[in-house]
Amino acid sequence: MTQSNSVSGNGSGAARGLWSSRLAFILAATGSAVGLGNIWKFPYVTGENGGGAFVLVYLLCIAVIGIPIMMAEVFIGRNGRHNPITSMRLVAERNLSAPGWRISAIIGMIAAFVILSFYSVIGGWAASYVGHAAMGDFTGGTADSIGELFGGLLASPGQLLLWHTIFMALVILVVSQGLKGGLERAVTILMPALFLLLLVAVGYATTTGHFGEAVSFLFTPDFGALTINGLLIALGHAFFTLSLGMAIMMAYGSYLGRDVSIGRTAVSVAIMDTVVALLAGLAIFPVVFANGLEAGAGPGLIFQTLPLAFGNMPMGGLFGTLFFILLLFAAWTSGISLLEPVVEWVEEKTSLARTGSSILVGVLCWALGIASILSLNVWADVAPLAMFERFEGKTIFDLLDFFTANVLLPLSGLLTAVFVGWFVAKESLKSDLALQGGAFTLWYNLIRFVTPIAVAIVFFYNLMS
Repeated sequence: MTQSNSVSGNGSGAARGLWSSRLAFILAATGSAVGLGNIWKFPYVTGENGGGAFVLVYLLCIAVIGIPIMMAEVFIGRNGRHNPITSMRLVAERNLSAPGWRISAIIGMIAAFVILSFYSVIGGWAASYVGHAAMGDFTGGTADSIGELFGGLLASPGQLLLWHTIFMALVILVVSQGLKGGLERAVTILMPALFLLLLVAVGYATTTGHFGEAVSFLFTPDFGALTINGLLIALGHAFFTLSLGMAIMMAYGSYLGRDVSIGRTAVSVAIMDTVVALLAGLAIFPVVFANGLEAGAGPGLIFQTLPLAFGNMPMGGLFGTLFFILLLFAAWTSGISLLEPVVEWVEEKTSLARTGSSILVGVLCWALGIASILSLNVWADVAPLAMFERFEGKTIFDLLDFFTANVLLPLSGLLTAVFVGWFVAKESLKSDLALQGGAFTLWYNLIRFVTPIAVAIVFFYNLMS
């Protein structure tokens, strides 16, 4: 049965196109994983949870949760050689399991679509800040003036719509060009550029006089500052930072050649994603410390705290511009990956070609994003679920963020882990993953026992807290 599956996979895989190399897939998968979560969220959650101790727990969670589920998702995509929903159904049928397991991919694709709708709005913030930094709008700024700049952006539906439209158009442009001309070409340009910009940012941070303090903060464990809540945040962030539970790795895996080791490739992606997150911390914290700012400043760290620092330091205008270009590139590569699974499905299930599918899905996603834009200003007082105490005061933007991050993603990831761990033939997994001896046994036990329990803990904690 395994042999016939392999032949079938090769045939359809050849017809649909493959990544030109293992490196191309790694760059694409890393581009998906490296997003606002690494450069925006990781530094501030590290700051809020005691630095080095949080980093150690986070790395452990990447190994226990992130890598096993990524391998499972890539396996499904490569074995199915179709869009995520069809791939899940085919893998289930080949293993004599119910086709209903495709619900995992359906949930993931819905999550990807909804996340992109508001992610594009935030990507638009990054795009607008490139212009502000380049024009010197941060120079000599005060906390009040920088706050007014950000507040003015959020209060203007017109500005937000403009930048949201520009960002979504950039995403549609790449995805519409297909695998080789779009996805692969984009990541082979954007990812090296992102790494280069990040290294320049770290190099600049070494001149602030507080680089050693940042290194100590990031890598010296202070377990006394790490709470149970911090442990669960590390667990959740390790899951979300690798773009898991969104059907992305299934979609990207469907283009992966059978001569590529899924295990080694997943580990490479996880390492590169983690390196970017740590480099982002080394770029940001020296600037924070040099200006006497708060390391755990929350989401405002990127769009309010850092612009204040850039505006009052030597070469701050140049460094600020480079930093927001870096942020835009990270958001762009993630946006591309969020659109791809749904476009892949529409292209296979309708008469629309790649360009038409990309425009249709992109425009629908853009339209949903308008609700998030309005919830930041005109609809700021609209709380659709205010009748429930848990959601009192939560805007449409807040609700979309909450339900995708706390319900859809962990549920999709949990179902995928259970399906692959318990309902796919062990021999098929061993053959496809190309892991040797003890490495396969370790992964197999993780995906069957440890990973589902860890994801379930995050899932139920977030629902009940």
